[in-house]
Amino acid sequence: MAAQVSAQSGLPAGPEAPGGGVELPQAANPADPVPAQPPATQLPDGTAVAPPSAPAPAPGQPESEIVVTAPQPPPPGDPLERINVESFKAVQAVDKAVLEPVAKAYNKGLPRPVRQGLRNFFTNLSEPVVFVAYLLQLKPGKAAETAGRFAINTTLGVAGLVDVAKKKPFNLPYRPNGLANTLGYYGVGPGPFMYLPIVGPTTLRDIIGDSIDRLLLPAAVGKPFTNPEVVLPMTIVDQLGERAAFDERINKIREEDRPYAAYRELYLKQRQAEIDALHGRITPDVVPVYGPSMKTFDKNDQTKSPEDGAAPTGSDAPVESQPAPVQPEPAPTPEPVQIQPEPVPAN
Repeated sequence: MAAQVSAQSGLPAGPEAPGGGVELPQAANPADPVPAQPPATQLPDGTAVAPPSAPAPAPGQPESEIVVTAPQPPPPGDPLERINVESFKAVQAVDKAVLEPVAKAYNKGLPRPVRQGLRNFFTNLSEPVVFVAYLLQLKPGKAAETAGRFAINTTLGVAGLVDVAKKKPFNLPYRPNGLANTLGYYGVGPGPFMYLPIVGPTTLRDIIGDSIDRLLLPAAVGKPFTNPEVVLPMTIVDQLGERAAFDERINKIREEDRPYAAYRELYLKQRQAEIDALHGRITPDVVPVYGPSMKTFDKNDQTKSPEDGAAPTGSDAPVESQPAPVQPEPAPTPEPVQIQPEPVPAN
């Protein structure tokens, strides 16, 4: 009887319990850990068959693996890279939809001498800041040259519309300078890189220095540079001229595989080159992405030539012209320039 019950139940026969019954195996305690295995298949005669195991990978094929990678850390100097990239994308979208068509109309509608005259005017307004920066850097000789340049262009150059001072017999080229350059000259690092709406590429050092520079002229001169109805239109025209001057350069940057990283590297290289020039160090092949001067293509000419401004990175040497094909809608193209060091003799 015990063997018959065992065959029907599929369980091995156990010892007989008192009273002639069969003592079945005790059930496992639910609290005991049970390995997660599929149930065995039982044949009619009670034999248990193990479930088939997973097929082994074919020879030469790697086993399936789940790889978890950590996010890439931001590059040195750009801890806010993720935020900056999103800001860059948003600004470029607005720029492409609004500012780029206006910049192209600005370049096409205004003759080159008019555009350069406006750029010269705003450059001349920055000369008092350059003068103070050279004094802070203990370069009285350069400060005196800057003061003379400002006086010449303000009078003979019709309020700075014509850069007379850079030509013979004066030979006083424009040299960009400011508080941010002064901080860098004394060893203050740029700090984190930022790409801000309206401001564009900058660093912590530059945005502090530039903000103080913008307050210097209104504080020193007063009206009309304290009137919003005067300052706002001047700022718009100045920024529009800056955007129009670098229209082609911006479009080339957009074609890069990583446009944000390309823009960041060009900006930081130009800024470092300007500070190195104050120490007499040469930085060749700087591609400018900002600055008071520009190269442009005149539809009446067959070559690109520098306009009447000086090189945007403070170079005293002239920049050679590069041939270029005729285009239906010419756009100014800043070309790589070489930053020349300033002489180091004591002033």
